[in-house]
Amino acid sequence: MANKIVKDLNQGSVTKTMVLFALPLLFSGLIQMLYNTADMIIVGHFVGRDGLGAVSVGGDVLHFLAFAAMGFANAGQVIISQFLGAGMRDKAGKVIGTLFTFLLSTAVILGALTFIFREPVLRWVNAPAEAWDYAVSYVAVCMSGMVFIYGYNIVSAVLRGMGDSRHPFIFVAIAAVLNIILDLLFVVVFKWAIFGVALATVLSQGISFILSIIFLYRHRVDFGFDFRLESFKIDREALAPLLKLGFPMLLQSAAISFSMLYVNRYINSYGVVAAAMNGIGNKVGMIVNIINFSFAAAASPMIGQAIGAEYYSRVPRIIRVSVTINTLISLIMAVVLIIAPRMVFGIFTSDKDVLDMAMTYIPVMMLLLAGSALRPPLSSLINGVGNFKLNFVVGILDGVVIRIGLSMLLGLACGMGIYGFWYGHAIAGFTPFVIGEIYYLSGRWRTRKYIVK
Repeated sequence: MANKIVKDLNQGSVTKTMVLFALPLLFSGLIQMLYNTADMIIVGHFVGRDGLGAVSVGGDVLHFLAFAAMGFANAGQVIISQFLGAGMRDKAGKVIGTLFTFLLSTAVILGALTFIFREPVLRWVNAPAEAWDYAVSYVAVCMSGMVFIYGYNIVSAVLRGMGDSRHPFIFVAIAAVLNIILDLLFVVVFKWAIFGVALATVLSQGISFILSIIFLYRHRVDFGFDFRLESFKIDREALAPLLKLGFPMLLQSAAISFSMLYVNRYINSYGVVAAAMNGIGNKVGMIVNIINFSFAAAASPMIGQAIGAEYYSRVPRIIRVSVTINTLISLIMAVVLIIAPRMVFGIFTSDKDVLDMAMTYIPVMMLLLAGSALRPPLSSLINGVGNFKLNFVVGILDGVVIRIGLSMLLGLACGMGIYGFWYGHAIAGFTPFVIGEIYYLSGRWRTRKYIVK
């Protein structure tokens, strides 16, 4: 059974291993994108642009909080993969218990605080007046499911760190199918509008998380974690590397997410059409990001296991394959957007004002697609080797210095308005690539002290 769940990613062709490992992640991402975009499509056609604005603004708040889970979950994945590569499965089990206890406690606290202060938070992000009531309802309901969002990230990190990308796909597929069914039931049949969309999201994620926990429990011997109550404690030995790597990842994610939230608050100030267009643009970009980040998510544990086994010559091949695949994906989407832009954006809305603004957004999308091709593979190197300091530097430069600074410069100082904020956001996405490329070419990743040493 262990051989079916826990996999050695250091064996075989890099391309074949990456593609086979990435495919379930890719399908997971595409299905996740499907139910995220299903929300937007159903809201756009059955609630209207006010609903689109609410989901866009409320989604920004939700994503900001989710980044905290992703930061520590990714750290846990790196540590687990390195321990596995070094043959230290008992230590990996302690990391799993610590990760569950620490992150689920964090989810309860953040969810409660955001629920209590949801209106001040939405005022800060400039939620459009037309979408205010919807946005308040959306955030309130989604906060009740914060534990499920964090929990799914934990389970996925554990499985990917162990070399299993198939089961995260299964669990997200379950959530996606349930979400779409419940969206149609609550919004189209029951007419619950945005409340129904949020409730569908929470219920589908909750059921998927519970099923994933049952799966982990049934395979607890394979994972080296017994699921006893006393095992759900914060182990000091496991917490040290988790915090050492997780906090910089958290700060990196928080800085980038906060910068997006900060830039979006200015975009939202241009009205509900701008907020709706921003949300649709993010969903279109998400299509490529999910595909490209699936291969990056495959590359990270591959690099982690190669590092743990001191198989350094495999790392450059992993990065080259990831860059090549990502570039091809971005080029395909760029061609589709150039040939049929109204068809793509028209999937989400039939509102003429929103579609007219979408046509002016296409050059921004070209920059976003280029960044999406180049950024993830180099981020995988930094994450895979566990370079927490560089992660922090990337987050500060990408988020605070470049994204906010350039957006304010172009949007306000240069008088470009909403387009200045869009271009500033797009250009900032190249920062991780530039820093990662310098780090890769320097070769310093070969000589650093790793977590398992």
